[in-house]
Amino acid sequence: VMFSREPETDYLDSALMTVMQIHLTEPPGDILLFLTGQEEIDTACEILYERMKALGSMVPELIILPVYSSLPSEMQSRIFEPAPPGARKIVISTNLAETSVTIDGIYYVIDPGFVKQNTYDAKSGLDQLVVTPISQAQAKQRAGRAGRTGPGKCYRLFTESAFRNEMLPNSVPEIQRMNLSAMVLQLKAMGINDLIGFGFMDPPPVQTLIASLELLHSLGALDNEGLLTRIGRKMAEFPMSPELAKALLASVEYGCSEEVLTIAAMLSVEGTVFYRPKEKQAAADAKKAKFHQPEGDHLTLLTVYNSWKAARFSNSWCFDNFLQYRRLRSASDIRKQMVGIMDRYKQDIVSCGERNFDPVRRALCAGFFRHTAKRDPQEGYKTLVEGTPVYIHPSSALFNKNPEWVIYHGLVMTSKEYMREVTVVEARWLVEVAPTFFRVADATRISRRKRNERLEPLYNKFEKPNEWRISRVRKPRRSKQTFG
Repeated sequence: VMFSREPETDYLDSALMTVMQIHLTEPPGDILLFLTGQEEIDTACEILYERMKALGSMVPELIILPVYSSLPSEMQSRIFEPAPPGARKIVISTNLAETSVTIDGIYYVIDPGFVKQNTYDAKSGLDQLVVTPISQAQAKQRAGRAGRTGPGKCYRLFTESAFRNEMLPNSVPEIQRMNLSAMVLQLKAMGINDLIGFGFMDPPPVQTLIASLELLHSLGALDNEGLLTRIGRKMAEFPMSPELAKALLASVEYGCSEEVLTIAAMLSVEGTVFYRPKEKQAAADAKKAKFHQPEGDHLTLLTVYNSWKAARFSNSWCFDNFLQYRRLRSASDIRKQMVGIMDRYKQDIVSCGERNFDPVRRALCAGFFRHTAKRDPQEGYKTLVEGTPVYIHPSSALFNKNPEWVIYHGLVMTSKEYMREVTVVEARWLVEVAPTFFRVADATRISRRKRNERLEPLYNKFEKPNEWRISRVRKPRRSKQTFG
């Protein structure tokens, strides 16, 4: 294991210089380079390709192979093929290659010392992918990838003192940086009501637990005592977010469970079903635009699945339309599983037909009413609950359409705070599906600004000292309740 003498200012540049140095001076053996994400990996592949082209036939061939989760499986599997005689293979991967796969023939590992990690902000409901330094345990795991089948070398692009003094011994546990609503619902379904007293191995932040309880209460999954309701018990049976489970149960009443089952399955797949290779972005965008629906992204996903079904679940059709076959197959499997759960609970599976998708949008409102945003007169949108400025993502079917009211599946932070999977809704539906959460504003008692909005969220109702209980232990009425 070799460390840098000085801290690196541009880890991507020094990583690529190290690759060229190994390729030109070291004995045969394949190289594994760890980077943080697809964009970085694609850039690295391009730069390496150009550098190798400039050197021409003077140097041995270097086969450049990217690996990240949104790459189609047939392209990912190329990393396992041995390099032809006289050539060297370089695999440029996210932390996927840390533990998930073992590649034979890797003798050199280059570790810049960074990883993209998901963090969740309970207050705003924002998911963020943040580039953070890896832990000491991850660094050891990466070094262990070199020389599985013989002696190897690991080039760490950080100093030994940074490794010993600045890196955490282990990564922050996922439970401390994720949305816990689904987990809290499962614990309640198991009869565990005292969440503060529960023996978590790594206790999650109390604020995140409270946010999860508030969400479940507003969805009707918990009563005022914080205990599971009948609908909450049904929601807990579905292996998905509570919002999605509630939308699915509401779709039975609205007569569109056939459609919402498909949308829920498509949203439960990890990553996007759309594939957008760097060299064919315009062609991929043109194909995707054909699926776009004027009502938004949820119905676009429904159209994609139904078109694939009409094409008899064909793999080649997916390839022609820049769709990921493996992920659509996964959506199909999830859908079958959910149909089984619906049957078990005698929930009707009915279709609303292809003419009018309002019932589908209403059912989605029933689950995602807390994820409402209203168009801001200045720019973008403001979320109704926190008033956070958010934007429609350029990849959305609603980009540049700017409807008045929308619901979104989630928030993600990249260059700005973007809404993921956005659908147009009507304000009156929100009051219909969540009368305990929204009311139509009283025109005589509100400011002109509020009058224009015409809707008041009632989300501050848990701010009284004892209104909301995180455990079943009763506190005296007058004392302030604190969590810690």
